[in-house]
Amino acid sequence: MKEERYFYVPDAATRQTLPDEEAVHAVRVLRLTAGDEMMLMDGQGTFYEAEVTETTAKRCSYTIRATLPQQHQWPGRVHLAVAPTKMMERMEWLMEKATEIGIDELSLLNCQFSERRGVKLQRLEKIAVAAMKQSRKAWLPLLNDMQDFRHFVQRHITGRRYIAHCYLEIPRENLFDCLRQGEPNEDALVLIGPEGDFSFDEVQMAIAAGFVSVDLGKSRLRTETAGLAAVMMMQLAKG
Repeated sequence: MKEERYFYVPDAATRQTLPDEEAVHAVRVLRLTAGDEMMLMDGQGTFYEAEVTETTAKRCSYTIRATLPQQHQWPGRVHLAVAPTKMMERMEWLMEKATEIGIDELSLLNCQFSERRGVKLQRLEKIAVAAMKQSRKAWLPLLNDMQDFRHFVQRHITGRRYIAHCYLEIPRENLFDCLRQGEPNEDALVLIGPEGDFSFDEVQMAIAAGFVSVDLGKSRLRTETAGLAAVMMMQLAKG
């Protein structure tokens, strides 16, 4: 059985050629030619069965044979907000794995103890696209640029909201237990701090804004590991 080839085409229904980067991969790497079949994904919930009609060195034209709307794989939205690590390789790993497991939105936080104050989104977006294709997800996660922590927690955000931290003097509940007590179709947002954790004032600020203070278990985790654990817990709680 021939493996299906997936290509990310944001406006697949209204164009007739693959984007340049996808076209090069299709023609030069996979060596597709006229008559070959492929699957297109628009990142907005729809797959398309397509057939290659013409190829050149840098161009791949297609015609759509069937439109296949997809059902979302989990109820509610899964949203992770995290302070980027100093080493971007760790954030890239988190972006890839969170997309594979299933996430709707990733927000980047600028916190008091952050070691990285800015991020170039283009690299993270490319990793998310590759992970979406690899895991056959119909939706591309929304990636939000760096935001000030104070402004972020004071926004109106629907659904259940949690802040994970390591301060023993602040009462905490277990994140997974909290998630299981809620309705699976509720949106869920978890905040993960930088490598030095949120500041004490930031945690209190979030709690005052309606966030629930939680832990992720007994182990002390790296930022990227904590982020992935939170995504997995949200997915497991949603069934």
